Amino acid sequence: MSYVKKLRGSYQHTIYASYLGYITQAVVNMLPPLLFLIFQDSFSLSLAEITSLVTINFCVQIAVDLIAGKISDRIGYRKLAVFAHFIAAVGLTGFAWIPFVLPSPYIGLLVCIVLDAIGGGLDEVLISPIVEACPDGKNKKTAMALLHSFYCWGVVGVVLLTTLFLKAFGKESWRIACLLWGIVPLLDMFMFMLVPIHALSEGQEGMGYRDLVKSGTFWLLIVLMITAGASEQAMSQWASAFAEKGLGVTKVMGDLLGPCMFAILMGTSRVIYAKIAPRIDTLKYAMLCGGLCIISYLLAAFSPWPILSLLGCALCGLSVGIFWPGFFSTAAVKLPKGGTALFALLAFAGDIGCSGGPTLVGLVSGAHSDDLKTGLFAAIVFPVVLIIASAALGKRKAEEF
Repeated sequence: MSYVKKLRGSYQHTIYASYLGYITQAVVNMLPPLLFLIFQDSFSLSLAEITSLVTINFCVQIAVDLIAGKISDRIGYRKLAVFAHFIAAVGLTGFAWIPFVLPSPYIGLLVCIVLDAIGGGLDEVLISPIVEACPDGKNKKTAMALLHSFYCWGVVGVVLLTTLFLKAFGKESWRIACLLWGIVPLLDMFMFMLVPIHALSEGQEGMGYRDLVKSGTFWLLIVLMITAGASEQAMSQWASAFAEKGLGVTKVMGDLLGPCMFAILMGTSRVIYAKIAPRIDTLKYAMLCGGLCIISYLLAAFSPWPILSLLGCALCGLSVGIFWPGFFSTAAVKLPKGGTALFALLAFAGDIGCSGGPTLVGLVSGAHSDDLKTGLFAAIVFPVVLIIASAALGKRKAEEF
């Protein structure tokens, strides 16, 4: 009972619940892709069916980004956060049984993917404003950077623990892995039922979509989020292929050296930013990191040695870490009455970038005889635009509506 009292009375526990919420989002996003080949073998699925799961997951999260921004202030953060984690838990644990009880295993997997996407999408929209609204007296840029770092640690944890679990107990134990990972959102659901939550728009009318789209500052923030997501995922999605093709390692080692190393350095970047955030200009720092991002893409695209290509992947993770938390905090300062609608649209823009970046790399590579380095060179456009937009936003004052 004493612990329940602590949960109810401490905004620090709200922060802890939010950290776990971002770990939940990492589990939701990373666990299914790790199991796609197992799904394909176990249920005799085609590559087209597996690909459609990825597409549908993205589409559902995009839809949730837009819908959540409209309903969250009316329904309340707490109810939606509890619902998000309940749905995510059903989706994750559902992989272990839903495909086996429905007439079509593919439909069962699709149901789980949709449930996961709803839970993860709501988390993406809700968690950042919950942390931003906490009256904890700490620097918001620091809090936001630490929050987003937990997504990175979640990615590393899911990849490492799931890979080691399946290696130790065999691929047939994948259903148990899903059940175990389902504990994470269930625990967080319990925490969000109890912790104190303060709404961003509490006591005032938050800006609606119509107000936001009239703001030039808003559109610069949208450009920044699109280019941030694209800069991050254009490299991240191809990191494993770089490691496997360039170094000739196995799939397991490729995942560990590629996406895992990228996530570790991105998380490290966010922890460093959390330490120095109160003393720096975020947008100037973002421009510096954008320059490092360009260097990382140039290394990957033009290095004649595989090890330098891998170093380019690592440097990219280090360079992009600031973007999401930095731009979210900047948005709260530049548009202080933006409310949940602002965070929802920023998440929407970021997701568009996360899809568009890897797509551009794939299209350009395909047009040049599957030359991945050419595709990555084309992706330099994203950090270049990000630097320009950061400079433009830095000249604009906060807008009060």
